[in-house]
Amino acid sequence: MVEHVIQVTSDYETRLAESDYVPRFSFGRRMLRDDGGPNRFFLMYLFCDQANAIRFLRDIGLLRRTMQCNTCGRDMTCCADSSVPEGFRWRCHTRVAGVRCRQSASIKFGSWFQQSKLTLQEIMLLTYDIVRREKASWIRSEYCLSAHTVADWSIFCRETMLVFLEGCSVKIGGPNKTVEIDESMFGRRKYHRGHPVKGQWVFGGVERESGETFLVPVPDRTSDTLMAIIRDWIEPGTTVISDSWAAYRNLGAQGYTHHTVNHSIQFVNPSTGAHTNTIESTWRSVKVFLGQYNRGEDYEFHLAHYMFEARCKAKNVPPYVQLLHLVANTDWSRCCLPRTSERAT
Repeated sequence: MVEHVIQVTSDYETRLAESDYVPRFSFGRRMLRDDGGPNRFFLMYLFCDQANAIRFLRDIGLLRRTMQCNTCGRDMTCCADSSVPEGFRWRCHTRVAGVRCRQSASIKFGSWFQQSKLTLQEIMLLTYDIVRREKASWIRSEYCLSAHTVADWSIFCRETMLVFLEGCSVKIGGPNKTVEIDESMFGRRKYHRGHPVKGQWVFGGVERESGETFLVPVPDRTSDTLMAIIRDWIEPGTTVISDSWAAYRNLGAQGYTHHTVNHSIQFVNPSTGAHTNTIESTWRSVKVFLGQYNRGEDYEFHLAHYMFEARCKAKNVPPYVQLLHLVANTDWSRCCLPRTSERAT
């Protein structure tokens, strides 16, 4: 059953629809989104039956499929237990020298649910809404959660995306490739009007041929800062196009072919045809994605969310499904998770 949810294939929607966890339709409504991922109907229907939900979460790897007893080392059994919110608990019934081992453990142990006092359904729905970028105020009101809980779980989800991106990122560019680079300020008041917020510089680059992109928050726009990022992210031999900012002056000496465009007088360099329209378009998309205010000091995580969603779109994979896949393939027994126990009053 694992493939029904986390395997990324072209027939994903069909396979999930044929799952025996939920029907394709309920009360005349589809249980899948247009991109093939589960929708809120799917999650609500799933958790109407605790046994069905636990089986589903174990099958896709979000809950452990097996558990060994710390006392006797034998396999434990997943048993119904009405005294816990999940309705199930790991129990050991092994007899040693005629004495039955009575050790038990939470069904959440060793999973991303383990340090949270939220229910399994709340976590699945909360994650779903975070991935879909619902407003935090709406999430708090919808599920009666505290601002602290929503903020912590949001950072946790986006940190998972960031770790994934760092693990699969490679340098862009190379011989016969062109990369446009630029830096942009996020969060600053325009024309000294509106709500005052602290600005954050972000440096980025886009490879024209493939559309591959990198976005990095930076403390400043000095040559040392930007050149270090360029060396980390762009292959030598690349044709690099930028504006006339002085920090890029030594690009040619670093093994790159450098073309510039002076934005104060033109959008396209008439002699070389150089322009930065692609990266400028990317900035517009990112700023619409992030919103205007309230990004605080966590730009790295919000940029990771943008990059994660863009990568999923390029691969035609539902972002929520991809996140579940990442979570299911992580050993959470060695990870420190946010303690989302505070509830709104």
